[in-house]
Amino acid sequence: MKFAHLADLHIGSWREPKMGDLSSKAFIEAIDLCIKEKVDFILFAGDLFNTALPPIDKLKLVTKKLKELQDNQIPVYAIPGSHDFSPSGKTMIDVLENAGLLTNICKGKVIDGLLQLKLTIDQKTGTGITGILGKKGMLDRTYYENLDYTYLQKEISPLQYKIFLFHTTLTELKPKSQEKSESQPISFLPKGFDYYAGGHLHLRIEEQLPDYNQIVYPGPLFPNNFSELEECGSGGFYIIEVNTEETKTSKFTWIPLQSVEHLNIKIESKHQTPVQVEEQIKQQLENHDLNNKLITLRLSGHLISGKVNDINFKSLVELSQQRGAYHLLKNTSGLQSEEMEEIFGLSASTSEETEERIIQEHLQQVKTDFLDKEGELRLIRNLLHAASTEKAEGETKTTFEKRILEETDALVGIKN
Repeated sequence: MKFAHLADLHIGSWREPKMGDLSSKAFIEAIDLCIKEKVDFILFAGDLFNTALPPIDKLKLVTKKLKELQDNQIPVYAIPGSHDFSPSGKTMIDVLENAGLLTNICKGKVIDGLLQLKLTIDQKTGTGITGILGKKGMLDRTYYENLDYTYLQKEISPLQYKIFLFHTTLTELKPKSQEKSESQPISFLPKGFDYYAGGHLHLRIEEQLPDYNQIVYPGPLFPNNFSELEECGSGGFYIIEVNTEETKTSKFTWIPLQSVEHLNIKIESKHQTPVQVEEQIKQQLENHDLNNKLITLRLSGHLISGKVNDINFKSLVELSQQRGAYHLLKNTSGLQSEEMEEIFGLSASTSEETEERIIQEHLQQVKTDFLDKEGELRLIRNLLHAASTEKAEGETKTTFEKRILEETDALVGIKN
């Protein structure tokens, strides 16, 4: 038996057209390789899209490739991830399932207050597949807390091979760099499965823990932000080969997807002027072969005078293009201007870090009987998610505003 495990595709995440093209190219290459390798089925462990309402061109691309899989008799088993949902709970995964292009394996029913998950059986291999979807703000935690483990153990016991899909960060596998991020203990996952197909944690991990067999995170199919590009330069997925006759031995093959070469440039300003920093960057660009390279430029340190915007980034982009670079991305969050520090008194950080710090500082300033600190934090994050929703293609302003209001009302429990 051979299957592929993909996660965190985040199709539509990049606003820069060239980066969006690379993300789409990675998806196309992954599907084509799965067809070439003649896998028996494919797992999508959440975040197929970056938003519940993806752009039409991205939706068209995904449906085209899923149709090719269907034509080659390769089924796709998926769970929605935290990015696949709108604040009101709608997901494009349901649309693709209704079209017969994939199967959402997160299905079940509540009996006596407990969630009884339904197994999906792959017809060709007899593999039993189930899992739990992911939601923003760890709202999927309640599914695990109310899971009927006894029922599930009875369901999987007769099966030769069992797979559980999940889209959450496991505390035991959380890297030190993300020690403050929310996570759930491994004990939340049901025991007795042969393969645990993870998503959400954007790192490649293969691990075995007591009472759990193979726990695998493939990481993102394509880097989803600047930091991920810096760290790995590319994404990828796994192809797993299982010999069920020989005590279920497995062969893990990591498939890297690198459409263009990556060049990482880091410049630290030690109390220099914008002109001096700009000259350093130029020297780096001139000293490297930039032909068809994707360049990430990170600036850090302090400027002795002026502002970050005094650096002529337009001329630097033009220089990189003249030398054949595919694209240049910059990150200046770590470069501090003494003038701006005096005005704002803020240390350099990402917008997400600043946002999280401000939220944490102001939690529980208004005490209520119905909302504790954790509940307030989840509500704020979900409201911010709703407020950041973009207008869909072809959607009128009135319809868009109505949709945002309805989703916000649903989050705070307001009914018409």
